Amino acid sequence: MEKVTSLQVARRAGVSQSAVSRVFTPGASASARTVERVKQAAAELGYRPNMMARAMITGKSRIIGLVVAYLDNQFYPLALQLLSNALQTKGSHILVFTASNSQGAAEEVMQELLDYQVDGIITASVGMTNDLTARCAAAGIPVVMFNRGQEGDDISAVTSANKAGGKAVAEFLLACGHQEIAHISGWSGSSTGRDRKEGFIEALAIAGKKPQIIDGMFDRDTAAEATRTLMRRDPPPDAIFVGNDHMAFAVLDTLRQELGLRVPDDVAVIGYDDVPLAAWPAYNLTTMRQPVNRMVEATVEILLTRIDDPATPARRIEIEGPLIARGTTKGPET
Repeated sequence: MEKVTSLQVARRAGVSQSAVSRVFTPGASASARTVERVKQAAAELGYRPNMMARAMITGKSRIIGLVVAYLDNQFYPLALQLLSNALQTKGSHILVFTASNSQGAAEEVMQELLDYQVDGIITASVGMTNDLTARCAAAGIPVVMFNRGQEGDDISAVTSANKAGGKAVAEFLLACGHQEIAHISGWSGSSTGRDRKEGFIEALAIAGKKPQIIDGMFDRDTAAEATRTLMRRDPPPDAIFVGNDHMAFAVLDTLRQELGLRVPDDVAVIGYDDVPLAAWPAYNLTTMRQPVNRMVEATVEILLTRIDDPATPARRIEIEGPLIARGTTKGPET
């Protein structure tokens, strides 16, 4: 069968070819009657617009590249779904690539995205080198870092207020009366892990306390081994702040199933993210909530603004979230 053209659709609908183009261009203006007639004609003829051809004409692919380091952390599939939905409502779609945090892997993936001629790039928990930043800028492709920050003023970033979040956790545990407090931190090579740890340490220092700290690497198995190490110490901690919920679930499983300890009676546990699984009765995890909906909204707004107007300066946004008290701690209300 020969491919149906927009001209054939225009003739069937009794409208101009430009009207057909407007109907299938997100954000373009067309009357309700024109939209109805064109879409009916397109359905009858089996017409689908050629997105690649339109990209060549307009210089816009309406494709956003999303690079994510890993998806086993439940926060990122949720964020990916919300980003995809938000971009689709704006007439754009995402092309997803996974890459480790190693410089070589990230550079390879970013080059592939540049080859696909994406309109913009969102990196989720992936670092950017100065060289990568410069190459994207030279190609005219704006980048927004999601849930990760970076030094410098030439790249946009949207995160939760991680340092303030770590401070809020410390103050909550102190208010609960805990004396021996530990922290299984996120990977120290990430801004999120460092900032949460820094806020936590600073708030405890004001109270004259110094936490026991082990880098959990944002990894479930590493967090489980860190839990065993901490609970062998004398004295063991009576509260553990874990750098994200993904690790906190491993901490809870190790404490309860392997070590036979009661949470929160023997040791309290607080996570960070508030993924949906945290509210399930099996975990009922106290955690700092990352305001993912507002983070996604800000990320999409910044990226699309910079696509439409490349002269728009880079922006850095931190969004505060609440501490959600559940059953893995006991003490004052949030």
